[in-house]
Amino acid sequence: MVTDKDGYLHLIQYLTEHLGLFESPDPQDAMSDTVLELFEEQLAAQIIMVCGQNPELSFEQRNMVIREVDAIISDLEEILAKVANHRATASQSIFVSEFSGLIKNLFDQEIDHLLR
Repeated sequence: MVTDKDGYLHLIQYLTEHLGLFESPDPQDAMSDTVLELFEEQLAAQIIMVCGQNPELSFEQRNMVIREVDAIISDLEEILAKVANHRATASQSIFVSEFSGLIKNLFDQEIDHLLR
């Protein structure tokens, strides 16, 4: 659905190009959530929004979306392995929020094609 599209690959490249943002955090700027928790929370919020905006999705289609999100989280765990458990900073939170919004855009596009 999403993870097999070029747009997703570009987002993963975008993330890897910005890994430096996550590798040397400022401990004084640390939040309570870890980097991975922040990604999980932001993606969950975006997917809830996607499903809420598309009430006509069937149960099977919603499950497909959830499986895709699980695959994305798995990819993020692999990419962020060294920093996943570090406390997130405000600048990382901004990046994660923007990245999650871009993931939502991919889902919006695919769901639009799916429901036509």
